[in-house]
Amino acid sequence: MTFRNTAGPEAQQAVAFLSGSDKSAYYQCSFEGYQDTLYTFHSRQFYKQCQIFGTVDFIFGASPAVFQDCDILLRKPLPEGGLVVTANGQKFSNLSGGYSFQGCKIHAADDLKPVVGQFAKAFLGRPWFQYSETVYMESFIDDLVDPQGWLDSWGYKETAYCGEYKNSGPGSSTDQRVDWPGFHVITDPNTANQFTVAEFINGTEWLPTYGVPFVSGLETL
Repeated sequence: MTFRNTAGPEAQQAVAFLSGSDKSAYYQCSFEGYQDTLYTFHSRQFYKQCQIFGTVDFIFGASPAVFQDCDILLRKPLPEGGLVVTANGQKFSNLSGGYSFQGCKIHAADDLKPVVGQFAKAFLGRPWFQYSETVYMESFIDDLVDPQGWLDSWGYKETAYCGEYKNSGPGSSTDQRVDWPGFHVITDPNTANQFTVAEFINGTEWLPTYGVPFVSGLETL
């Protein structure tokens, strides 16, 4: 199933799909847009083997969501535009939220590949509100991602949690990543386990009834 916003990059913010239902799961779906493609409004969500296309903040919202074995495809932006995968954030510390990308592939879409060198590098995410949480683990990160990895556009680098665990690919090196209090190179499997399906969205309690395949824990230790 495909959810597509055809407004184009000139329209700037244009949502293709908004999800606000608790315990929602999306399997082998395609979400296609440019800026703000997928709006994870609130409540627990799971995405498996999906394709998500966009340019700026194209996965954004406040939900606790796990993206497992998904293709995250960055599209050709406007000449003055940037490339940022996520904008996650909560305004209130007592509400749960955050993104976990496990076994995903972050790379260029077909329209960006031939001209990728003409644009600034992409960023994995930028904290949207004070309580932002985004983790990439066991994923492939291509070389279109800036060595710094993360962007601070709204001044939340002190309180955000941006983490990376056992990723691969030419853009996965953490040697030149941002020097923020909220950036973490995760080395402890116990810490990484907090961002799995079982722990982060309590998926083992509700996903088995859906018939959607999932990995409950870490794939590598």
